[in-house]
Amino acid sequence: MMKFYKQYFNKYRFLFIVAISCVFFEAICDLLQPTIMARIIDEGVKSGQVATVIKLGLLMLVITAVGACFAATRNILSSKVSQNFGADLRYDVFTKIIGFSEISADKIESGSLITRMTNDTSQVIQFVNSMMRIFFKAPITCLGSMILAFILSPQLSIILFLVVAIVAAFIVISMKMSYIRFSRVQYAIDKVNTVVQEYLMGIRLVKAFGRYEDEKGKFDGANTDLANKSVSSQLVIAYFSPLMSLTVSLGIALILYIGSILFGRGDIEVGKIAAFINYMAQILASLIMITNVFNTFVRTKASTERLNEVLNSEADFKGSGQTVKYDHGELAFDDVTFAYPNGSGIATLKNLTFQVTRGETLAVIGPTGSGKSTLAWLCLRFYDVEKGTISLNGTNVKTLDCNTLRDNISLAPQKSMLFTGTVFENIAWGNPHVSKEEIIAAAQAAQADEFIQTIPDQYESIIGQSGVNLSGGQKQRVSIARALVKQAPILILDDCTSALDAVTEAKVRHSLKTVSARKTIIMITQRIGTAMFADKILVLDNGVSVGFGNHQELLHACKTYREMFDSQIGDDLNRGNRYV
Repeated sequence: MMKFYKQYFNKYRFLFIVAISCVFFEAICDLLQPTIMARIIDEGVKSGQVATVIKLGLLMLVITAVGACFAATRNILSSKVSQNFGADLRYDVFTKIIGFSEISADKIESGSLITRMTNDTSQVIQFVNSMMRIFFKAPITCLGSMILAFILSPQLSIILFLVVAIVAAFIVISMKMSYIRFSRVQYAIDKVNTVVQEYLMGIRLVKAFGRYEDEKGKFDGANTDLANKSVSSQLVIAYFSPLMSLTVSLGIALILYIGSILFGRGDIEVGKIAAFINYMAQILASLIMITNVFNTFVRTKASTERLNEVLNSEADFKGSGQTVKYDHGELAFDDVTFAYPNGSGIATLKNLTFQVTRGETLAVIGPTGSGKSTLAWLCLRFYDVEKGTISLNGTNVKTLDCNTLRDNISLAPQKSMLFTGTVFENIAWGNPHVSKEEIIAAAQAAQADEFIQTIPDQYESIIGQSGVNLSGGQKQRVSIARALVKQAPILILDDCTSALDAVTEAKVRHSLKTVSARKTIIMITQRIGTAMFADKILVLDNGVSVGFGNHQELLHACKTYREMFDSQIGDDLNRGNRYV
C-alpha cells in the first residue's frame, strides 16, 4: 500500500513536510495548555496571586493563538495536497483505463470502473486529508499527554496506561473485523452502479418490453444488499466506539477517586489533578481520532487494492514495434485460431486462412455467432491470436506498434457509438485535422449529408450522449462518414448498414467504390444482397471457413452460402437468374 502512495507523495513532499511540521507544533501548543492551567490553579488561584493568573493566562492565550495559526496552515496545506493527489490519481486511473487491453476491459465491469474512479478515489482523498490533519496529530498528542501526565503523577499514570492498552486492543480488533466488511461495501456499490448503468443504456428496451418491475426488483436487490453490508460495516464502529468511550470515562472516574485520596494525603495538588484529567480528555480525543483514522484506513485499504487492480491491469499491446504509414493495405490470415480469454475455451475462429489484396472488397458473411466481428477485432489487434499469423502488407501485426496498426485501419462498428458534440465534431473524430470540405464529402459518400442538411444548424447541430437524438440509420451513416474521414488504407465495415434500407445501402455501397477505389474494404454482413457485390466473399460457420470466392462460385460450391441466399432472396428469384 505504501508503494501505491509513495509516487504521489514524492511530488508533494515539500508541502507534506511543512504540513506535518505544523501538525507537530500545533500538538505541542495543545499539550502545554493543561500544564499552564495547573500552574494557574496551584501558583495563582490557590495563593491568591492575581498577577500570576493574568501572566499565565495571557501566555495560554498566546500559545492558543499560535496553535490556531499552525492548525489553519495545516488545514490549507492538507486540502491542497489531498485534492491535487486525488486529481493525479484520477488522471492516472483514467489514463490506464484508456490503455486497457480488451482482456482487462472484459475483466472489470464498466460500473465497477466508475465506482473506482469516483467513490474509491474520494475515499483515498479523504484518507490523505485525514492523515495530514489528524493521523499525525493524534499519536503526538496521545504520547505527549501520557509523558506529561506521568511527570505530573506516576501513580495515577498506571490507570492511564491501563486505559490506553485496553483501547488500543479495541482498535486492533475493530480494524480486523472492519476490513472485510468495508471491502464488501465497495463491491456492493459496484453492483448498484452496474444495475443503474444497464438500465440507462437499455431504457428504451425496458420501456418497449414493459420490464419496469423487473428493473426495480434488480435495483432493490442490489440496493438492499448495499444497505445490509453498510450496516454490517458500521455495526463494528457502533459496538466499539461506546466501549472505548466507556473505558476512558471509567478511567477518569477512577483517577478522580484515587486523586482525591492522594490529595487528602497531601501527595498531589488540585491543579495537577485537573491537568491530569485534561490530559486524560486529550488522550480520549486522540484515541477517538485514531480510531476514526484507522476506520478510514480500513476502507481506504480496500479502495487502494481496487485502484491497484486497475493500475496493474494488463495494458494494450504496445512494445517497440515498427512505426509505418502505408499508402495501401493487404491483409492476410494464415491458419489463425482464437478463443476469447476467460471465455468458454471454445475457439471462435479455427484454422482461418484468407487474403485480401490492395483495392479489393472482401465480404465476410455467415450465421449469427460464426465469428465475423471477432475477425474485425483481431485485425485491429484488440486480442492476440493463439495460433497462426495475421499480416498487414506482409508484416506480422505483432511486430507493428499497436497505434501504427490501428492508424492504417478504419472501423465503422456494428454498434454505432457517437459522442456528445456537434455532427461536425463526431465525423472529424476520425481525423481531427480534416477540412470542412472533406467532412462534407465523407458525409455525402455515407448518405448522411442529406439528413444533416434538414436538421437545425446542420453540421453544427448538437448530438446527445450516444446519439440519442438520432435514429439508428442516421447514427450508422455518421459512423461510416467518420470511418471514411480517417483515410486509412483498410476500411472495415462491421455490419454497420444493418439499419439502412436497401436503396440507401446500395447508394452507400456505390459511393464507397467511388471514393475508396484504392482502399481495401472488409464488409462484415449478414445480408446476401450486400455481400454478393464484393470482389471476394468469405463464408464462416462456427468459426470455420466453409467458402471463399465470388458470388457465382459460392452459389454453386458452398452449401451454407446457398442456404443463406435461398432464405434471404428466394428460390423463385434464383430460378429467374436475376442474381446468378
